[in-house]
Amino acid sequence: MSTTASIQQHLMKARILECMKVHVRVTPNARHERFEQVGEDQFAIALRERPEKNEANARVQRLLSEHFNVPRTSVKFLTGQRSRKKVFEVVQ
Repeated sequence: MSTTASIQQHLMKARILECMKVHVRVTPNARHERFEQVGEDQFAIALRERPEKNEANARVQRLLSEHFNVPRTSVKFLTGQRSRKKVFEVVQ
């Protein structure tokens, strides 16, 4: 194996990141904001934001990034754009 090939292989291994799917049950337009972990990868979140103009989804993304201590861009929306049950992917 050449030196260049071994360096490329090492770089590919270093880029492997840990991904986690997170299931969230959202209650928008709540009186009080609440963030509760109900399982290993399940959360119940009550938000003051309304479910309009993607405000609630953006707030959930911010809360998850703070909880997992990752940048907001590391929390990706997968499913449930217009549903209360949503799935996010968190890359650490």
